[in-house]
Amino acid sequence: MFDESGKYKNNDHFFFTAKVKLEDVCNAPKDASGVYIVHELKNGRIDLVYIDYSRIVQGDGGIMHSNGGLYDRIVNGHQFGKIPRKKSWKQKLIDEKIDALDIYWYDTMNENTQDIPAFVGARIMQKFFEFNGRLPRWNNEF
Repeated sequence: MFDESGKYKNNDHFFFTAKVKLEDVCNAPKDASGVYIVHELKNGRIDLVYIDYSRIVQGDGGIMHSNGGLYDRIVNGHQFGKIPRKKSWKQKLIDEKIDALDIYWYDTMNENTQDIPAFVGARIMQKFFEFNGRLPRWNNEF
């Protein structure tokens, strides 16, 4: 679904389970912006459940990284109310009996690529929407 993923050389993924701390396993950079895609692993199935991006591009073309970049957005960003993901995702794993999350991240704004994170995130969301006729389960709106 995400054909452009090979374009972003600074990328990786990590697994998160209810038995570990998100802040300990997240390997996303603290000085980069981009997109991240969350897959749930449950009962032998893999489903994409969430698409998001970090930060915005300013009028002068500069990127406004949040303190802590992609790492902070993934670990401390709020989801499912005003709760940081390091807590809300752990609770979701327990409540929904999810075995693990596989989180892929892509740095889209750097010296090699200048793709606005919101634009890349929107392209991925559009492809998901076209294929499924809905947003990923954990995305309430876009």
